[in-house]
Amino acid sequence: MRWLKGLIVAIILLAVLLVGILFAVNNQQTVPLNLIWLELPAVSLSVWLLAALVSGVMLGMLAMTGVWLRLRTALSRAQRLNRQQRKELDRLRVQELKELP
Repeated sequence: MRWLKGLIVAIILLAVLLVGILFAVNNQQTVPLNLIWLELPAVSLSVWLLAALVSGVMLGMLAMTGVWLRLRTALSRAQRLNRQQRKELDRLRVQELKELP
């Protein structure tokens, strides 16, 4: 079953790579980028679009860092509380067994 998962992942990665290559080949027009206060040099359209994609992914990851840290902290707090409650439950079970006649 593991080899099947690897094969499916390899096929998906190959398809994404093929689409990326076709995207880059079909978007060879050079386009200057004007950012109001800064004009960037003319580079192919595929480079600008891929740069926008990468910067958007990075900004999204940066924005989610706060949420991830908060959830990670809540998870560790819940795990700690769970361990304490299990210890208490084990202690009460042992105490109950000792009290039986």
